[in-house]
Amino acid sequence: MDRHDPPCTTTDEITDLALRIRIGSLQTIANAGLGHVGGDFSVSDILAVLYGGILRVDPSDPQWPDRDRFIMSKGHAAASLYTALALRGFLPESELATFAGPHSRLGGHPDRSKTPGVETNTGPLGHGLPVGVGMAIGARMKGATWRTYVIVGDGEMQEGSNWEAIMYAAHRGLDNLTLLVDRNRLQQGAGTEETNALDPLDAKLRAFGWDTTVLDGHDVGTLWDVLRQPVIPGTPRAIVAETVKGKGVSFMEGLAAWHHRVPTDEQVDQAIAELTGARS
Repeated sequence: MDRHDPPCTTTDEITDLALRIRIGSLQTIANAGLGHVGGDFSVSDILAVLYGGILRVDPSDPQWPDRDRFIMSKGHAAASLYTALALRGFLPESELATFAGPHSRLGGHPDRSKTPGVETNTGPLGHGLPVGVGMAIGARMKGATWRTYVIVGDGEMQEGSNWEAIMYAAHRGLDNLTLLVDRNRLQQGAGTEETNALDPLDAKLRAFGWDTTVLDGHDVGTLWDVLRQPVIPGTPRAIVAETVKGKGVSFMEGLAAWHHRVPTDEQVDQAIAELTGARS
């Protein structure tokens, strides 16, 4: 295996990685006393597929020129991203305990100047995809074969900058760009359809010229298969991943209150018991 290839070869390995991302981000948030555990959990399976089975990167050389680029545009899910980076080898797992602490490389939102493996700063929503479009254009100008992947939250899709980027990516025929929408249908305080309705999101993306697939964002096998399929030449790819905020924990699932809430020690223990019990 080439050192740049992703480490997982089976769906069981990716499922185990997703479990480790959930537990790692849960403990990271509880230790720091801040974070966004609900959105971290909804995106964990997507991160596991990307870092376990898709992204060609080199943790020993984070600036390897031919690496795939990944942008976590929903930067508030930083704990899950940092955990995925640690499990992939970009930083020591022990460093997760410094999350949001004084002088830590792991801030409340990703910072490319501090954290190895982070491609661009995110946090203000609606910026990641426009940057990803620029990266995809850059790869084409260089004749490079690396791909760009961007995860956005569905609440973030209410930002007009995303739709400008979506329109322009199709205009430029950026078939080296993949957008993944974490469609958990909840944003801070309320549901997306109550706040500013997005449906039919897949039809809108297709109307803008994107090859669009809707799937279960927690079905790692299906997600892995779709991401490995050949792209349609001249067409950017979008995946609307239907997910559940707080996935895997009974007292978190589907509740907007867990967008920004820190679990107690007892809740951490219960969550880990539920997560590991479901996997065993």
